[in-house]
Parts: sequence; structure tokens; C-alpha cells
Amino acid sequence: MKIVAASGVEEIAMVYVVDFGDGHLVECVEAVQPPIPREKKWVLLISTMFGCPIKCWMCDAGGFYKGNLSKEQIFAQIDHLVYKRYPDGVVPCAQFKIQFARMGEPSLNPSVLEVLDELPQRYQAPGLMPSFSTIAPASADGFLDSLLEIKNTHYGGGRFQFQFSLHTTDQELRDRITPVRKWSFAQMAEYGARFYQPGDRKLTLNFALAQGAPIEPDVLLEHFDPERFLIKITPLNPTYQAREHGLATYIDPENCQGEYEIVQALRQAGYEVIVSIGEVEENEIGSNCGQYVLRHLSEEHALEGGYGYQVREIAS
Repeated sequence: MKIVAASGVEEIAMVYVVDFGDGHLVECVEAVQPPIPREKKWVLLISTMFGCPIKCWMCDAGGFYKGNLSKEQIFAQIDHLVYKRYPDGVVPCAQFKIQFARMGEPSLNPSVLEVLDELPQRYQAPGLMPSFSTIAPASADGFLDSLLEIKNTHYGGGRFQFQFSLHTTDQELRDRITPVRKWSFAQMAEYGARFYQPGDRKLTLNFALAQGAPIEPDVLLEHFDPERFLIKITPLNPTYQAREHGLATYIDPENCQGEYEIVQALRQAGYEVIVSIGEVEENEIGSNCGQYVLRHLSEEHALEGGYGYQVREIAS
């Protein structure tokens, strides 16, 4: 593994381009969430695939798929970020979140299960909390059953964050945005009922919400119990794929105090709703969407309102 480029600012986020040889490049990220200091919350975003086969409409990782990362390659990213900042492997952060959500659909890579099983013994990190996000591909049944067992063994009591990425309740539009066979809402709800135990964090239903993509509270209530599931709504990041598919964000990332009708409706339906708006500068850094920096380097025209930081090449 070799770090060949980096971009960003230490006070918000750093994106690292990692070369595993033979043109196999991925990105990994370390980030904080101002004004929360690093010692209270430190977030790593790790790639699990070389690109991604899903080709979601808003993600720049799609279309470059070259296979899964091994357990060793996944750990190599985590090790680089951890030992660069904490050389003794002692991570004193109150919340040390590792998100398997940079490049790739993690439920299609069995090595992710091996990493999750070994993580608690690898570092001295009392605040360790893995964060797992999936669109729930139809072929992921066995993986997600094993994930449930690992969560119960190592990460009970609220030390695991699980997220289904839905993006809309309109099934036809959902199938266009994430164009693969995947679990129905009923299957997701059944899994959530098995996954959630007293003391656990609620499972998250994530919507990177585009204009014209509906969220119907009644549809969600048919399947997802507000006692087990919460709703997270985020801005649609200004990615190249989003531009090519004509998607524009519903949530204004520059208006943290905005009142949105859909948020009010979901709360009235009984759901806990998080409107998650990060630093606008994250768009310029490229820390918020897989393979954003790599895609940017290959484009002739920059995105308006998007990536703007210079990529610093790192000599071998």
C-alpha cells in the first residue's frame, strides 16, 4: 500500500488516495465534525471495493469496479489513519467511528466481516463504533445474517451503527437510483426486528434527498417501526454522477436552520429525524462521496459548488 496523494485540511477532513498496485486505487478519509473536537469524535471512512458495481445515481465510485479489497487491504487503510495520528495504537477518542462507506457496497465483500470481527482486538479504542451502510442487495442475505451475529458478539449496547440507504419511498424511482435487485422494505423491516436489541442504537433509514424524490410517511409506517428505526436526511452531494443524472439536492447545505415540510411530516408520524448537514467545505475537499477526488482528476470540467481543493501528490 502506498499513499500517492492527499487533499483537505486537518481541521475538517483529509482525503488520501491509496495505491495497492496495478492501477488499483481507492480513497480513505479521516474527519472531524466542527465544533466537536477530535478527542470527542473522530471519523474514518474506509473503502471496501476498488470502485463499485452498483452505479448509484449520486455516487462517483460506480463504473470503476475492479473487485473487492482483502481483509489486509482494508486494515491497511485503517492502520495508516490510526498510526499516523496515534502511533501507539491507543485511540483516546470518546467516539471513534469507522464507516465502511467510502468506495464500494460493503455487504458484497465477505472480508468486511473478518475486519469487524477482529477490530476490537486490534486497537486500544474504548470509543470504537463501526458504522455500516448498505442498499441491501438481494444477494446479501448470508452476509447480513453474519453481521448480526458479529454485532451481538462484539458491539452490543449501542456500539454499532447500521444504516439502510433508501433515498426515496417511490419504488420505481428507487430502482432507478440504485439499479440492482435489492431487499424490499418488508425484508428490511424483518431484519431490523432481529437486529435491534434493547440498548442498541436505532437502525437508520438514510435519504440523500434529491428534488422530486418523495418520502411518504405512510409508506414508511407500513414497514418501519419508529421504536426501531430513525430517519436521516442529508443533502445530495454535488457529485459528477448527480450532475449527469440531473439530480439536485432538496436540502440546502448552506441553511442549517431550514424548516422542511417533509421533516415535520415524518416527526408527526412518530419518527426521530436527523437532518445531517456537514461543513460546506467538505464538498470542496471531496470528503463526502466515494471516488470523488479520483473522478475529479479525470474530468476536464470542474463541478460548480463542488471540488475545489488542490490535490497534493506524495512522492514515493
